[in-house]
Amino acid sequence: MKNFEIKNLFWKFFKKLANLNLSISILFLIALFCIVGSIIEQDQSNLYYQINYPEFNSTIVNFNWKWIVYLGLDHMFRTSWFIFTLLIFISSLFACTLSTQLPSLKNARRWKFINNKTYNDEKNYFVNNRIDSSNSFINIIYSLMRSNFFVFCQSNALYAYKGLYGRIAPIFVHFSIITILLGSTFSFLSSFTVQEMVPNGEIFHLKNVVQAGFYSKLPLDIFGYIDNFYIDYNLNGSIKQFFSFVSLFNQNKFIGSSKLISVNTPLRFHHIAIYQTDWQINALRIHFSSYSIQKKLIKTTIGNRSCWLCSFPINNQKQIFIVIFNLDNTILLCDSNGFILNKLSIGQSFYIDNIPCIIENIISSTGLQIKMDPGIILVYFGFFFLMLSSLISYLSYSQMWVCHLSGYLHIFGCTNRATLFFEEDVLYMNDIYFYYLSYRIINIYIFNLVLR
Repeated sequence: MKNFEIKNLFWKFFKKLANLNLSISILFLIALFCIVGSIIEQDQSNLYYQINYPEFNSTIVNFNWKWIVYLGLDHMFRTSWFIFTLLIFISSLFACTLSTQLPSLKNARRWKFINNKTYNDEKNYFVNNRIDSSNSFINIIYSLMRSNFFVFCQSNALYAYKGLYGRIAPIFVHFSIITILLGSTFSFLSSFTVQEMVPNGEIFHLKNVVQAGFYSKLPLDIFGYIDNFYIDYNLNGSIKQFFSFVSLFNQNKFIGSSKLISVNTPLRFHHIAIYQTDWQINALRIHFSSYSIQKKLIKTTIGNRSCWLCSFPINNQKQIFIVIFNLDNTILLCDSNGFILNKLSIGQSFYIDNIPCIIENIISSTGLQIKMDPGIILVYFGFFFLMLSSLISYLSYSQMWVCHLSGYLHIFGCTNRATLFFEEDVLYMNDIYFYYLSYRIINIYIFNLVLR
């Protein structure tokens, strides 16, 4: 008895979970959370929220930036309550599929024969009730089959249907949404994002973590090496594309993953993707007569153009500036008044206060974003089947019934959508039927002529 009560409670909870109103309410709640997560900037520092979301006091509510951090609104999509809401919605869709969609599909595949004229349904489309049944039953079967119906026969009744894929599609829509949500949840929990600014010719490790899930794990045994970094420029001097040649190593061994990456062309290794995101100029390496120095460059703007510069003092009142606008080997030597003294290139000799100098190298850095998102495959897979199943769900599910009463064939039909197309199918079926009927009459007439 106790087991029976537990089973009843389980089924009541299962039916409540499969309720359409509950699913719509949860979906609305998820949409509301997404809107809030889009309005409030995610994964920023506490100082950022303190500056941009000042304290708001009223008689109704007292709100300040601390509530954003306390409620997890600064990382909305990784909070436990948001993931819990997604799991409830997944459970509701799964329960709806088991309790409604699968029984509906099973019911659509059942044979439903009509043997009397008492059958009445407001969705039925009445076709014809004055067809003489003599020698015409087989013609109806051929007509339905030519109209792409699956036909079943029992005694003096027929049942036919087509478009069963349209009833299967909602099940795949549900499973596609479940797959997308599971993939997103898996991404929230196990993905990470790392951003590194790596000098050209240097080694980098995965250490500057920007975002990480609760169960994510950095592959500490993997490190990379920047073999080369360069920029392609357009004829007007604007940047066309910038490239980095990246090699990956595992415990001092090359793991066979090396590629020239650029913007929108990442390096992929297993679930790790390395994207080209940014670049910068760090310093100049200058060789004097007997020694070399490395001079740090400062980024600024001259005439709405970004540039990097450094200065060398000549005396207390005079200094010169080295200005770099891009990496195309054009370097400007200017005085304190901004006049260009010389145009230089890497390896070219020049003089500072009668001291010979050579610019050996421009030290640049490439900006890399390293991401690991194992759930992205599930998300792509789910969206693919969601689009496919959504298209299939527009297929109409049509049914036809034929019963033999008082020497006549009574034909009924119904469809769940696209009534005009269903009427065209009925007209096409009638044309085929009367074609078969006229063909039979002509053959009988010819046969009688031959006998005579």
